[in-house]
Amino acid sequence: MVHLRRMSLLLAALVATASVTACSAGGAGHDTGAGPARHHESQPWPGGDTATEEDGRSTFGVDVDTASYGYTRRLVSDGRLPERAQVRPEEFVNSFRQDYPEPTGDGFAVHVDGSHLPVTHRAGGDVRLMRVGLQTRSQEQRSRPDAALTFVVDVSGSMGEPGRLDLVRDALHTLVDQLRRTDSIAIVEFSDEARVVREMTPVSDAAELHDAIDALRVRASTNLEAGLTLGYRVARAGFLRNGTNRVIVLSDGLANVGSTDPEPILRRVRAEAEKQIAMLGVGVGSEYGDELMEQLADRGDGFAVYVSERDQARKVFVEQLPATLAVRALDAKVQVTFEEEAVRSYRLVGYDNRAIADEDFRDDRVDGGEVGPGHSVTALYEVRLAEGASASARAARVQVRWADPNTREPAETYASVSVADLDRDFAAASPRLRTCYAAAWFAQALRDGADGGQVRLDDLAVIADRAAEATEDAEVRELGRVIHAAAELR
Repeated sequence: MVHLRRMSLLLAALVATASVTACSAGGAGHDTGAGPARHHESQPWPGGDTATEEDGRSTFGVDVDTASYGYTRRLVSDGRLPERAQVRPEEFVNSFRQDYPEPTGDGFAVHVDGSHLPVTHRAGGDVRLMRVGLQTRSQEQRSRPDAALTFVVDVSGSMGEPGRLDLVRDALHTLVDQLRRTDSIAIVEFSDEARVVREMTPVSDAAELHDAIDALRVRASTNLEAGLTLGYRVARAGFLRNGTNRVIVLSDGLANVGSTDPEPILRRVRAEAEKQIAMLGVGVGSEYGDELMEQLADRGDGFAVYVSERDQARKVFVEQLPATLAVRALDAKVQVTFEEEAVRSYRLVGYDNRAIADEDFRDDRVDGGEVGPGHSVTALYEVRLAEGASASARAARVQVRWADPNTREPAETYASVSVADLDRDFAAASPRLRTCYAAAWFAQALRDGADGGQVRLDDLAVIADRAAEATEDAEVRELGRVIHAAAELR
C-alpha cells in the first residue's frame, strides 16, 4: 500500500499543477482557459455554459487520448466505477471510429453536424447537439519514415499482477513481428533503478529483441523518473535523423521512489519532445496512475491509451502505434466562433484541461496537439439557440490551425454550420453521432454522480445498442454493455 499512498500525494500535486499547460493545451506562461464559464440561472447544465454575447469563441488543443475510457471499461468489468476526476469525456468520444471523409492533402478535413438532443435528455427544446470532427489523411505503412522506438518498461512489483507485465511482453513480441526490418527498437526497464535491456537494435535482428523482451522480469519499486531519464538518453543516442523517434512508456503509473514530484519529470518530457522525441503512454493494471500517464503523454507531444486485455494490447501495438510513426499535423488547435444572432450560449463537453486562451489561437508558441495519419478528433458542444434564430443563419464557424511537421509552417482550414444543420431529429442523426452522444454523456453521468445529471444510464445504453445495430461495430456494442454494467453498479 506504500506505493498507493505516495501516488495519492503525486496526484494531488498534479491537480495543483493542472493549470500548467500540456501538449494539447497552452504553453507554459499562457492562460490555459478561454475565459470563465458563465452559467444562466435557468440553465440545467452541470458544467456551466458560456453566453455568446460575453464570449463567442471557444478554443482548445486537439486530443487523441483514449485512456480514460479504457480504464473505465476495466474498472466496470471489475465491478467498480471510476473516480470522477478520472473521467474525461473527450477520451470516451475519441475511443470510437467516426468515418469522416479524409482530405486529399495533408492537414485536416473538417466535418460539422448536429441534431436535437434525444427525448430522454433533460434539457430545453432550444438546445442542440453539435459535433465538430477533424480527419487526417491515412498513409501506407511502407511509405512512412523509418522509426526508432525506445520502450521504457515498468518492471516494479506491482507489475506482477496478471494483465500487466505479461500483457506488455506479449504486445512487444507482436510489435517486433509487425514492424519493418529497417525500424529499430531499444528496451529500458525500471524498478527501483533503471537499466538498458537492449540498446537501439534494427528489427532485422528480431531474435535479439525477442530475447530481450523475454528477459523482462518483475523486480522491486517504481522509479519512473529513473526510467524516463535513461530512456531518453538511449533514445537520444539512437536518434534517427529524418525518421520518427519515440519513447513509449508501459506502466501502471504508480511511481513510489525517486522523484514523485511530477513537475521535474514533466519538464524533462517537454524538453525532449521539443527535440523531436515524442512520448506515448500505455497504461495497464487495475490500480492505475491515470493522471500521471495523461500528463506525461500531453507534455511529450504524444497520446495515452489504456489496455487490460491481450486483444486490446495487440490492437494498440499493431494498429494504433504504427499509425503514430508519421505525423500529419503539429500543434493542432480548434477555434469555434458562435454567432450571437443564432446561438445564445454554448458548452464544450470535456476538453477541460485542453482549453487555450482565444487570443492564443494564432500564437504558434502555444502548443496544440499532434495528430498522425488517418486519425480523427471529435468534440461535442451543447448549443442553446437564440430565440427566433433563422434556419438559414450560420450558427458557428470552425477554424483549425496546425503546423506542417516538416517545414513547421502554419496552415488553417475552416467550415461553417447553419441552424438548419443542427435541426434534425436525434433518431435521424447518423449512428456515429449517436455513438458520440452516448459515450460523452456516459462520461458526464459518471462525473455527475448518482444524484444529478441530465441523463439516465439505462437510456444511454439503449442509444448505444441501437447505434451498434446500425454500424455493426463491435466496439460500439461493447460500449452498450459497459453502460448497462455501470447502471447496475449505481
